[in-house]
Amino acid sequence: MAGTPTSPAIAPARAWRVVLERIETDLLDGTLRPGDRLAPERELAATLGVGRSSVREALRVLEVMGLIRTGTGSGPTSGAIIIATPEGGMSALLRLQVAAQGFPFDDVVATRLVLESAVVDAVATDPALSTARARDVLDAMDAVDLTAPEFLALDAQLHLALAEASGNVVIAAMMAGLRTAIESYVQAGAAGIAQWDAAADRLRREHHAILDAVDAGDAVRARTLVHDHIVGYYASAGLARAAATDPVPGSAATGPTS
Repeated sequence: MAGTPTSPAIAPARAWRVVLERIETDLLDGTLRPGDRLAPERELAATLGVGRSSVREALRVLEVMGLIRTGTGSGPTSGAIIIATPEGGMSALLRLQVAAQGFPFDDVVATRLVLESAVVDAVATDPALSTARARDVLDAMDAVDLTAPEFLALDAQLHLALAEASGNVVIAAMMAGLRTAIESYVQAGAAGIAQWDAAADRLRREHHAILDAVDAGDAVRARTLVHDHIVGYYASAGLARAAATDPVPGSAATGPTS
């Protein structure tokens, strides 16, 4: 990080934000790149005119966001190093917002529809992308002795595996962050579905149909199936007004799905 003259002391309430803003600026203009080590705490504090406690607070925020890795002692792994793993921070932020009910449930469902339609379209139209991991999860879901919570936990894994198969790290990170919300809402919805065993059999068939369409390269059918798959579950469980949303032309909810 390039040095600047020492600035007047900044109010503690916003001092740590000054550190974040400076690091963001240095990343944008190329002064800092992944793999670079930040200046020591003492130097950052003096350069930016903030206390060392404010620098430490900013570094903790950056570490939670997945933008730096910190190490103690001396040597090549010590200090704060810029890392290129933004998906960890994005997932953590989304999970916290969902846990704090910062995102309305209907918005979570609507976002899921957009993301998962894009996922199956991407995987279906690119022969280089593989659904192998999703197929492995699907095989585990075919076990007939699964309890409803076990089945639905695997369901969340299946949809995340498809997102990861798309090769789009932003979509995969968003799906990972929403996974807790998706799983908890789906689990809650199971209580509103009569004859769970029959519903689970239907879910299995729909999961297989989605992956079959993706593997066949039929993006239109895959988008329709995944849309109906999501919308139908929330509608049948009476969970969300968002179940009425239909971003995929010509699609329609067709029964209990997840």
